[in-house]
Amino acid sequence: MNNLDLSIDELHEQLVAGKITASDLVEHSLDAVEAHESDVNAFVTVNDRQALADAAAIDEQGIDPDNPLSGIPIAYKDNIVTKGIRTTAGSRMLENFNPVYDATVVNKLNTAGMINLGKTNMDEFAMGSSTETSYFEPTKNPWDLDRVPGGSSGGSAAAVAAGEVVAALGSDTGGSIRQPAAYNGIFGIKPTYGRVSRWGLIAFGSSFDQIGVMTRRVKDSATILSAISGHDEKDSTSSKREVPDFTQFIGQDIKGMRIAVPDEFFGEGIDEGVKLQVEKGLKQLEQLGAVIDHVQLPYTKYCVPAYYVLASSEASSNLQRFDGIRYGFRAEDVKNLTDVYVKSRSEGFGPEVKRRIMLGTFALSAGYYDAYFNKAAQVRTLIKQDFEKILSDHDLIIGPTSPDTAFKLGENISDPLKLYFKDVLTISANMAGVPAASVPAGFDDQGLPVGMQMIAKRFDEGSIFKAASAFETATKYYEQQPTFKGGAR
Repeated sequence: MNNLDLSIDELHEQLVAGKITASDLVEHSLDAVEAHESDVNAFVTVNDRQALADAAAIDEQGIDPDNPLSGIPIAYKDNIVTKGIRTTAGSRMLENFNPVYDATVVNKLNTAGMINLGKTNMDEFAMGSSTETSYFEPTKNPWDLDRVPGGSSGGSAAAVAAGEVVAALGSDTGGSIRQPAAYNGIFGIKPTYGRVSRWGLIAFGSSFDQIGVMTRRVKDSATILSAISGHDEKDSTSSKREVPDFTQFIGQDIKGMRIAVPDEFFGEGIDEGVKLQVEKGLKQLEQLGAVIDHVQLPYTKYCVPAYYVLASSEASSNLQRFDGIRYGFRAEDVKNLTDVYVKSRSEGFGPEVKRRIMLGTFALSAGYYDAYFNKAAQVRTLIKQDFEKILSDHDLIIGPTSPDTAFKLGENISDPLKLYFKDVLTISANMAGVPAASVPAGFDDQGLPVGMQMIAKRFDEGSIFKAASAFETATKYYEQQPTFKGGAR
């Protein structure tokens, strides 16, 4: 049995037939974690004892034949709170934080019978594009252990790519599911803003954050997204719109689908190897019957500066609560209340988090609010209108997920602006609040995975699943497995 070979449906069939048990699946995942964690470092906390106990309880109760998620292990990004299981957000600030409740998505998957295998590594408070800002050391890419897995959901992506789990949840504020999915050669989807409850997600940028799914197979993500979507009274931004069964879109014909390809997504700064693979992917979609149109999204060039003003402003507000008083890290050797605040935040937060808090506080300050925050919000509206216009007569917008493939550990960490531009192709979907996914689209000349991004109109995740599954069936890139080359073995 190998998590890299089997889909959730195939595992479910074996569970129902009694060929394997939920305990077998958990033990197999724990064996894979033991085999790879010293190299990959995908997990902050492995929930081994509780996972085995939960699996034994499911085995005793019996697998529900009508529930494909029953008995399947899953991992959660470490900014999704889990009752009684340490939740750190990749930060010293929350190094010993044990939540007293489960996030809504965790509750839903617990109800569906999924088993929490543990919490995955991430950039601190989801701020980063490489998982190098984590307080718990960087995660490494299973395809090349000398390279980053992307971020901020790098731990979740690496855990799935390495076969430690079949599926993991991540969060996406400006590309934090899609970019690591691309770097790790897996499928990752960020649903429409509001499709999935954010209750229990430690906030970075509240108007951008969205929980999504990362798997090797497209249908696996469709199955899990169907289970976690829907309105939640605890989250006023969650949508009341009816949730379809996303698996119904798997295997549908894409003949006649209209695909928009923005010229801006293939411009300066996009690696030639990435362009080549995505262009091959577009030709494959054409062969499957899709119609390709070249279009312009003129305001995308303003995405990065506008996003970092807005998201940092929201982060500045959201991270005020970590003050050394109520919970989280508290500095020692303090003489007064001001010392508690200043030293706790100075010692508890890493450099990137402090950088964004300072940027956001500056953008929100009285003398600069109109010049920066307000102007960035106006640009966001223009970007949203750009997408609405193109998607009014197209089913999908397609281009590369990332301008490059996985870069080497330490290569860009000292240059924040260079790292910020790694998200140049993914940020716009968060600005517009539309669903987007990264689909494996082949490999560059170094054997590193390339991702192709699919973006749809609001609440039309079905079109993404339809096109992605057709492309997956035609290409079968999921059959290629990581090599674990490089690294200090």
